[in-house]
Amino acid sequence: MKGRLLAAGVAIALTATLAGAAGAADLKRAEEIVGGRCFICHGMDGEAASALYPRLASQHADYIAKQLGDFKSGKRKSDTMAGMVADLTPDEMKALGQFFEKKPATRSEASDADLAGVGRYIFTKGNPFSGVAACVSCHGAKGHGTPQLPRLAGQQALYLENQLKQFNTRERNNDNAVMHSVASKLTELERKAVASYISTLE
Repeated sequence: MKGRLLAAGVAIALTATLAGAAGAADLKRAEEIVGGRCFICHGMDGEAASALYPRLASQHADYIAKQLGDFKSGKRKSDTMAGMVADLTPDEMKALGQFFEKKPATRSEASDADLAGVGRYIFTKGNPFSGVAACVSCHGAKGHGTPQLPRLAGQQALYLENQLKQFNTRERNNDNAVMHSVASKLTELERKAVASYISTLE
């Protein structure tokens, strides 16, 4: 009996060791990919090189992997990203997600406190007069989202604003269709305001 328990313990330890080694190898491969292409726009730590590009630091691994897969399949349109992901395997996409998820999040300071204040109202309460749903209902009170719904907290304001525009025009249709309805009801002021507020969240 003791022999069986010892053998089982050794097997479990060996499996954990191999899994750890495989995970380390995957992250090493992800770091190579980031250093070879992703860093140009997104930075080595996912901090983004420009307000035009999304911050990937602390984004959910599963969400990143899904977006990469959608870029590769053409479900999400971007000539630049299509070229970047063309040769990536599903395992590499998962590894990239895990790589960026481990990076510390960054945020922005509000350049216009009044505008961010309007954004806070939309984010937390929506607009009951026009039917805009509160962002917190899906993305959470802190904007941290879920593995299926993106972390918004600290995201680049300009990037967020552009994505809301694309949801409205249906240029982006690879995600939850609820965003089409929400984006279509936002005014330009509300888009700018909510994007400004979200960018300040930690």
